[in-house]
Amino acid sequence: MKRLIVFAIALVALASTASAMDLPPGKWWRRPEVIQMLGLTDEQQSKLEAVSLKAMNELIDHRAELEKANVALRAELDQPVLNREAIRKTAARVSEARSRLFERELMMLYDMRGVLTDTQWSKMRQQLERFQEKREERGNNMQQRPNMRRHP
Repeated sequence: MKRLIVFAIALVALASTASAMDLPPGKWWRRPEVIQMLGLTDEQQSKLEAVSLKAMNELIDHRAELEKANVALRAELDQPVLNREAIRKTAARVSEARSRLFERELMMLYDMRGVLTDTQWSKMRQQLERFQEKREERGNNMQQRPNMRRHP
């Protein structure tokens, strides 16, 4: 039972690190290939930068809150005697923190989406789908590749 709970927490922690936006990491609006592909104007780049900066402090705080809640939950699960109610309350804190982070990321995406034209957004979505497919392919290839390391 304890292994199942630890496994569930690991899955939750992994899922919580995935961005709600599913956008490429970093300042994608400053990448030359993205600027060219979408035809971003200087004004749009500036607006996207402003949206990012406005959200950054809150995102940092929400990620820290989520990490603290995850640490607290792991600590509860590491206790020699498990306290069901304490685990439930701490798990609720993890869930609430994840929800706040997701909501802020989503609102940042909403604000960024408002800067792009419909055509730019469609192009971005197509690129993101390709990016996701490649990432999944790499993941599948890594799982199928045998471990070639030699152990002494």
